[in-house]
Amino acid sequence: MIDQILLFIISFLANAFSAFAGGGAGLLQLPALIFLGLPFGAALATHKIATVALGVGATLRHYREHNLERYFILTMLLSGIPGVVIGARIILFIPDRGAEIALGILTIGLAVYSFLKPQLGQQNLPQNRNLAGFLIGSVVLFIIGVLNGSLTSGTGLFVTIWLVRWFGLDYKRAVAHTLVLVGLFWNGSGALTLGLYGVIQWQWLPVLLLGSLLGGYVGAHWSIIKGNRWIKRAYEQVTLLVGLGLIFG
Repeated sequence: MIDQILLFIISFLANAFSAFAGGGAGLLQLPALIFLGLPFGAALATHKIATVALGVGATLRHYREHNLERYFILTMLLSGIPGVVIGARIILFIPDRGAEIALGILTIGLAVYSFLKPQLGQQNLPQNRNLAGFLIGSVVLFIIGVLNGSLTSGTGLFVTIWLVRWFGLDYKRAVAHTLVLVGLFWNGSGALTLGLYGVIQWQWLPVLLLGSLLGGYVGAHWSIIKGNRWIKRAYEQVTLLVGLGLIFG
């Protein structure tokens, strides 16, 4: 019972902050599963399934705001999901410690980049919406999808900053797309792949799903009412912590 309560609290907090900042739920949730006794593969598969509920909770809140654009929905689905499936297959056979350290350094770079660009993502300024722009955007999203399927946390943060930097979305719109498409569909694809080839701790899933669902809804609500400036600050802080967690975790 104590483990169940602890898992709910961690899951709720991790997913609430992730839904607010645009990624990073694995910073708390995955290490907690490992600390409670799960091997890495089982912890990753269980975490991926639980974070699908984050996408559900965020979708329930963002759907009413009409912040989603069908072009980005199709682009993220068609380019990201194949990458996620490939990444999820790769992680079951390849040691990932070196990749985690490299990703951690890159993630810290995202925090520094956003901090040095005070106006980044504060307004919705559409750009690169032509065919070439979407093709380049899709290639990068595919690569991020591979990372999402194979590594523990932080890849949603890459999607958020890519949507802001390349397509000109403000943080609020970028976070909405990240939570719905990455949280629900990318993580769902990764969870299905890992579930077919890995081990899942089914006894812990109900409480993790509940924490993720409620946390995703609450975090999405915060991001909507607080606005781009607060989201940008939260993004930078979470990104920095995720990067440090990947390097030293």
